[in-house]
Amino acid sequence: MLIIHNISSLVTVRASSLPRFGQEMDNVEIIEDGYIVIENGKFIEIGSGDDYLKYKDAKLVSGKGKTVTPGLIDCHTHLVHAGSRENEFKLKLEGVDYLEILKQGGGILSTVEKTRLASFEELYNKAKKSLDIMLSYGTTTVEAKSGYGLDVETEVKQMEVANRLNIDHPVNVISTFMGAHALPNEYKDRREEYIQLMKELITKVKYEDLAKFVDVFCEEGVFSIAESREILEYAKTVGLDIKIHADEIHDLGGAKLASELGCISAEHLLASNKENLIELAKSKVIAVMLPLTSFNLNKDFFKARFFIENNGALAIATDYNPGSSPSENIQLAMQVASIKAKLTPKEVITAVTINAASALGINEEVGSIEEGKVANFVIFDSPNLEYIFYHFGINHVESAYINGKLAYINKTSEGVHNETL
Repeated sequence: MLIIHNISSLVTVRASSLPRFGQEMDNVEIIEDGYIVIENGKFIEIGSGDDYLKYKDAKLVSGKGKTVTPGLIDCHTHLVHAGSRENEFKLKLEGVDYLEILKQGGGILSTVEKTRLASFEELYNKAKKSLDIMLSYGTTTVEAKSGYGLDVETEVKQMEVANRLNIDHPVNVISTFMGAHALPNEYKDRREEYIQLMKELITKVKYEDLAKFVDVFCEEGVFSIAESREILEYAKTVGLDIKIHADEIHDLGGAKLASELGCISAEHLLASNKENLIELAKSKVIAVMLPLTSFNLNKDFFKARFFIENNGALAIATDYNPGSSPSENIQLAMQVASIKAKLTPKEVITAVTINAASALGINEEVGSIEEGKVANFVIFDSPNLEYIFYHFGINHVESAYINGKLAYINKTSEGVHNETL
């Protein structure tokens, strides 16, 4: 049994409504002088004061001066890939458009070339290093999209790497198939053939249990509304949940398509018009904001304040990838979202915990600190939630626990815990 006691600020995010919509996102329970009791990998009691003293022979960890939150959930990443794209940095500074870089054979297609050549071991080791970094920033669950293979062999290899890491690494890894991330060069004049290949791969994904979701990049010059609909509707027929990269650069109506199809989440949405965002909010599709992508590409930010005011459910993620968001730092994503989109710290913590869990269909197991849920939580070296946002650009994590076990500890804090990894 493990007890974290005398917690200065215990942010539980527990609620009757899952996910949290609109104003509910700012209605977050924070317990002063709180404690949590963990046994067999789950929370068995949450309270305040010294009631925890009734438990005997428990391992005690002081939370004095600390903030404890549910484990952070990064619900949109492209974790498994080879190489990097720093060679494109100068082009971005010169104002070359993201889609223009793709047309020139750069962008996604340059990463595809490197990922196809990489071995399973090379992809595994690179992704594992990123998972270690993510964990150090408080991420305890991560979604990993494929989409840098664009052929059967490499797409399967990406998903197999993600699934192997889910077994080997403390961080929980949830796989998403995104073969419709771009059109590979060999199918440049054979779009319909590639869409048929996607359907065949989706069937393989389902029956070999390679991924939980199917995602499509619905964007000008990538996959049209009609093509995206065809792929996602097929995924639904085989029993897979669906997501969509929607309206990142141009307003094609991807948000509207997400509403019509009943996607579990719609992601990016930078160019979505307000009418379609209102419909998205009504449809209960979770909007996933990716603030680091907007920051890195110097683009407008998602209309998060408008979406919440129209009773939408918002999640926030890093969009970690080698091109538009090469950062594993979910705390930075949280801070940028708050500063640039005028979101409160409570709204943001909701967006990276229970709402992010809902975007992955795991909100019944994780995403909040409450009795019976899996004991994933983070101890921040911060006196309150607001300080994490105020003091931006650094790592505030003291330690992170997954399934009730210490998974990461900042070396400067080892004496506080008296535990070893």
